Amino acid sequence: MTRHKPLAALTLALAFESQPALAGDHWLTSWYAAPQPAWDSSFTLPMNVPARLDDATLRETVRLSAGGQRIRLVFSNRYGREPVKLGAVRVGPADDATNSRTLTFSGQPGVAIAPGATVTSDPVAMPVRPLSRLAVTTRLPASTPIASFHWGAQQTVQVTMGGVTSRFGGRLFLNAVMVEAATPGRTVVALGDSITDGNGSTPDADRRWPDLLAERLAQHGIAVANAGISGGRLARDGMGQSALARFEQDVLGQPGVSDVIVLLGINDIGWPGSPFAPGERAATLDELTTAYRQLVAAAHVRGVRVTAGTLPPFEGALAGTPYAGHYSPEKDRLRQQLNQWIRTAGAFDAVVDFDAVLRDPSNPRRLRAAFDSGDHLHPGDAGYRAMAAAIDIHRPSATATDGPMTGHVRPAALPRRQLRP
Repeated sequence: MTRHKPLAALTLALAFESQPALAGDHWLTSWYAAPQPAWDSSFTLPMNVPARLDDATLRETVRLSAGGQRIRLVFSNRYGREPVKLGAVRVGPADDATNSRTLTFSGQPGVAIAPGATVTSDPVAMPVRPLSRLAVTTRLPASTPIASFHWGAQQTVQVTMGGVTSRFGGRLFLNAVMVEAATPGRTVVALGDSITDGNGSTPDADRRWPDLLAERLAQHGIAVANAGISGGRLARDGMGQSALARFEQDVLGQPGVSDVIVLLGINDIGWPGSPFAPGERAATLDELTTAYRQLVAAAHVRGVRVTAGTLPPFEGALAGTPYAGHYSPEKDRLRQQLNQWIRTAGAFDAVVDFDAVLRDPSNPRRLRAAFDSGDHLHPGDAGYRAMAAAIDIHRPSATATDGPMTGHVRPAALPRRQLRP
């Protein structure tokens, strides 16, 4: 197993240390949207995007985390069953439409994405600053089914088809933006569900907790890739594959990945018996802890450090909506048992106690009102800012370790001050 140094609430301090030069280019994932498979009308939530596009043009805006001198774009057809043909693709500053560049793929102006595959553009000499915004315009010249996409209202895509322009929540085929760093850098991947994907934050304002963490890390040249998907689950498929199934592509496959922050389990706990999974058996603590240990094992053999976040409180989640049933006292007991295991098992390189940050001091089963988006499940802008601020990115920890320098921090020994915003 790769040896890891003991660190505080997050193991990012090592990313600031000098590293040996690597041969070749130094590419980082500066922006990411994890693909999800399309679903049919039998699922309780609508997709809110067209089932098919005919001779359409897409315009999407993304905010980078790290900057660089060259960029490459990645497009995904991970869950498609037929090729997706890309025509002309242009990218440029979001605030300067006259300064865009046309991408090529293996020297050609367009490309077909095979079913289950991704395509990566040729490098484009386009210096970009950290936290800058890019606009990506993609032509789909053929009839194109939407079988692989990214769901969510926190980001919108503009679609022009037949002379009519519409806007939809989510991402269509655009998967990642990579930047070439001048020196070897690091990518931190945030792996989670709708809380990581930013549900409840202001749409198109980049106020998810990974966005706000990116703002803190930008001056250090560290990238943040958001691999959260709404309805994501740890051990079972949800609105997308389980974290176990997508870990290789969405986390370990990211250029420059050094750390992953995992915040998963609330949908494993909340979905069974709710409108999302009415006939599903309840999750168990053993199922969830085994899945977490598998993620850690897969990460460590690749030299990637794992930080786990405790699950925020969710009493009253989605009450008064068609999705009521997500919360129950029994489900909350399992959440608290899982949180206690995350804090004390020594399974992770580090722990960040999001539960302690977000809970109401007068009712620890419920989100603090100032941090609640209103549905009692997802934080709002202030809550996401508190989550990002809770991650200690500077100080190595002097706490004890379980065994000889394995890097498994004993979470119970973490100083409380390092877990608060």
